[in-house]
Amino acid sequence: MQIYRLFEIIYILLDKKSITANELAAYFEVSKRTILRDIEALTMAGIPIYTTRGKGGGISILDSFILNKTTISEEEQNQILIALQSLASTQHINADNIISKLGTLFSKTDTNWIEVDFSRWGKSEEDNEKFELLKNAVIEKRSISFAYPSSYGETKNRTVYPLKLIFKFAAWYIQAYCLQKEDYRTFKVSRMLQVKVSEESFAGQDFTPPFIETENVSSPVLVHLKLEFSAESAYRVYDEFDEKDIQKNKDGSFTVIKDLPNDDWLLGFLLSFGTAVRVMEPQNVRETLRKQAENIKKLYYDL
Repeated sequence: MQIYRLFEIIYILLDKKSITANELAAYFEVSKRTILRDIEALTMAGIPIYTTRGKGGGISILDSFILNKTTISEEEQNQILIALQSLASTQHINADNIISKLGTLFSKTDTNWIEVDFSRWGKSEEDNEKFELLKNAVIEKRSISFAYPSSYGETKNRTVYPLKLIFKFAAWYIQAYCLQKEDYRTFKVSRMLQVKVSEESFAGQDFTPPFIETENVSSPVLVHLKLEFSAESAYRVYDEFDEKDIQKNKDGSFTVIKDLPNDDWLLGFLLSFGTAVRVMEPQNVRETLRKQAENIKKLYYDL
């Protein structure tokens, strides 16, 4: 990608002092014209690069140039390193070499203070393989097919043009144009089964997916909840709720007051706490949860 090449060109110039366009072209396996465009872009960005003609000439950078004295602030340097470190930790790109070089340019001695792994526990290899397939399909603009279970208990086969990978609220999604629906759809990657990339390509410029937030047709109806959690569930309470919504009681238990979506998700969410939670308010949620517990009990009558 160009941004990586631009940073590495700066690194090479600082290291070698001078190099020809042909040598850079051979190193990056691109054309000389591409390198000249890169040099022009760096010059326009304020990097003091100059060229000299004749024997012994080439592309050079001013000896007094230090990258962290340019328009890239200390905070921006850290943001760049954090972003690259996060991507490298997913094992989906090989950014270690770039991180090392940028760390040298930015005079950073410690660039390994963060590690990010987006795969699920026990599913690392499987998740990474699926992500790699989808990433390549997006970049190469190739259609994909997969089976997708819906919230209605149906599993349907889909064929889509993958347009963008999105990480949102602790999960990966892929935004795509669905050939069956003839419209844009967003699919949760963990639910995509039997993913296959076809040889069929599509013109990416023909598709402009909407901003992901606009895909929710309506805002969820919220319910005002008062929940009481056991002391032993502290780890889950602080995982799931904001600290401002949590009150720790004298006996070690917790009271949480929170507005949550009043739908099927809420029922499953509360049940996931087992006997560690008791709904105090409202009464209709208490009753719904009680009935669901009775239905679960009936499943085991014959065992």
